[in-house]
Amino acid sequence: MKVRRVLVANSDGKSRVVEDGEPPRATVAVETPGFEQTVVWHHPSVPELPYSGGDPTIATPTLLPGHGGTSCIVLTFPPDTVYADPAFDPAAAATETARNSPGIADLFEPDNPGMHTTPTLDYDVVLDGELWLELDDGEVRLSAGDVVVQHGTRHAWRNRSDRPATLLAVLVGARDANGTPEQGA
Repeated sequence: MKVRRVLVANSDGKSRVVEDGEPPRATVAVETPGFEQTVVWHHPSVPELPYSGGDPTIATPTLLPGHGGTSCIVLTFPPDTVYADPAFDPAAAATETARNSPGIADLFEPDNPGMHTTPTLDYDVVLDGELWLELDDGEVRLSAGDVVVQHGTRHAWRNRSDRPATLLAVLVGARDANGTPEQGA
C-alpha cells in the first residue's frame, strides 16, 4: 500500500505542512512476496514540542520505541499461502525481515514462526482485508475498521484469506509493572 506522509508542525508561529510525500523507510519484500512495510514515523523516546526538525525515522537502529516513544508502521500481509509455497525460503525471509524491521525481528520466535512479544502498548487498526490475531489462548478474526489494543501480548498476525490485508500499527514504548523499562526500551 502506498503511503503518503504529511508532516505538520508549528513554524514561525503558524501551523503548516513542513513535508509532504512518501516516508523514507518503505520496503516491499522480495523474499516474502506481497509483504510491505512502511515506517511512517518513529520517535525513540517521549517527544518534545515544538518540533525541532529532522526525521528520527531515517536512521533509527530499532523500530522498538523506548519508554514513551512511538513507532507508526503500515504493514501489508500477503495470504498465508505465500509461506506454504515450495519456493518460499524461510531463512532468506528472516534475513530480509531482520534488515527491514530491526528490533522487532529480534523478538520473533524461531520455533513458532510469526509469534513475538513486544514491550509496547499497541493500537492496531485493520485498514483493508481480513487478519487473524493469534494469541496463546486462541485467535480472533479481524476485518477493516476493527481496532485491537494490545498490552504487550504474545501474538502473531495471520492472513487466512486469499487477498492481501493492511494493518496500521502504532507502538508505544511501555514500562513493566515495577516501573522499570521493558527490554528494548
